[in-house]
Amino acid sequence: MARILLVDDEEPVRALLKRGLELDGHEVVTAEDGGDGLDRLTEAGGAFDLLLTDIRMPVMDGIALALAARRDHPDLTILLMTGYADQRERARGLDAIVFDVLTKPFSLDEMRAAVSHALASRA
Repeated sequence: MARILLVDDEEPVRALLKRGLELDGHEVVTAEDGGDGLDRLTEAGGAFDLLLTDIRMPVMDGIALALAARRDHPDLTILLMTGYADQRERARGLDAIVFDVLTKPFSLDEMRAAVSHALASRA
């Protein structure tokens, strides 16, 4: 399956999403904010199939992370998550680099389906 970098500043959300993705056989590496996510991406040389990141986080938000990730790893598929309308609006201009934006709250099944769809688009 896929290697996924999951970035979210809320530990319970991170843990739940990680378990859900692992149910589908994915290898999941987690990070607690955009800065941490960028470090993990750099350490791995961009060796991820998907970046799944929350938008609103401390240190570096998901949009800044997505821009940096796309600059350094142009083949990386990026899926954003947010529960805030203003953040979703900010992401609207990123259609060229972001596959989609998941609106929180979403069910685990919805997230898993979105990830499957994003990964299928890579083929």
